[in-house]
Amino acid sequence: MELVSIIMPAYNCERFIAKSINSVLAQTYTNWELLIVDDCSTDSTADIVRSYSDVRIHYKCNEQHKGAALTRNRALRKAKGRYIAFLDSDDLWSPEKLEKQIVFMQQNDYAFTYHSYAEIDEDDQPTGVLVAGPKRITHKGMQAFCWPGCLTVMYDTAIVGLIQIEDIQKNNDYAMWLQVSKKSDCYLLEENLALYRRGRNGSISNHSIATLIKWHYKLWLCGEKKNGIVAFYYTGLNLVCGMYKKLKYVKRNRK
Repeated sequence: MELVSIIMPAYNCERFIAKSINSVLAQTYTNWELLIVDDCSTDSTADIVRSYSDVRIHYKCNEQHKGAALTRNRALRKAKGRYIAFLDSDDLWSPEKLEKQIVFMQQNDYAFTYHSYAEIDEDDQPTGVLVAGPKRITHKGMQAFCWPGCLTVMYDTAIVGLIQIEDIQKNNDYAMWLQVSKKSDCYLLEENLALYRRGRNGSISNHSIATLIKWHYKLWLCGEKKNGIVAFYYTGLNLVCGMYKKLKYVKRNRK
């Protein structure tokens, strides 16, 4: 049974982090380590995490506030598992998420996978939205859009290796998938195995189109080191494919 390293950056998430941790503890696949890196929270996040006695849970706190990108980088450097999975500190996994995804990868010899997920609100209530994506995503396909939800991704470090990304404010999960997709295509497990909390403070989905354009442009300019023209092209492509995703892969009113 291969070890899975679960990456969880945390910042002022006292309201939700216990639920996220409990969804990891409930996994039917038990060989995992949960790497929680706290980006200098000012609430009771640290006390909540330290209240857990499970030796598989590892807590570190940044010396100063660094942002999600560098916080994820730190956790990835500490990871010991062959497989890397991601869970934000307010999202939830279904109990069989790890088990089913690892079986899917091993049976098909996949190194990079994701799965469908449903949305909930801040009060844990279903929004009626179910999100999937393309069955196979090449590197060019990943350049077109960030199809996988962060809480659904798993990759095999034996193929992908260590991933480290540039210090960008937003879209840092997308920056990771762009790197991973250079090593392996990404495949969809067509099953809902997670709950994404929509509408929380700081969520990229809460911002205006102008703000989204700015963050996508910075991803390509600073994160991917493209020139201004190429960065502008991919930003436009991302916006078009984002609209396509909503039409093709987002189903509503399914509670």
